Amino acid sequence: MVSEEAVVEYLGQFGDLSERTNAGMRIFERAGRICTCIETGTRPLRLELRCDRKLSLTLQERYESVMESRALGRNGIELICSGQLTDEEVLDLVRHAYEMTTPEE
Repeated sequence: MVSEEAVVEYLGQFGDLSERTNAGMRIFERAGRICTCIETGTRPLRLELRCDRKLSLTLQERYESVMESRALGRNGIELICSGQLTDEEVLDLVRHAYEMTTPEE
């Protein structure tokens, strides 16, 4: 099961992210837009990720641990890392969230 530290380390490879905390959440932003939220201290890990709408719906149908994000609404998913997805799949979704969070022009 993927850990908070592993996700934060993975996010560290993207040089243009900033991090802030708010109410038990570590919030990662790209150019002022939320990319990834990590609920601290949760076991299993709970993430909220920006996600393509079609992919979001597919994941929600396939996995009970994937639901619509409270923070990002229709533009994201809430993912409870309960072992339904592999660590690699979770990190792929983190990368996808980064790629979906393009700087506003």
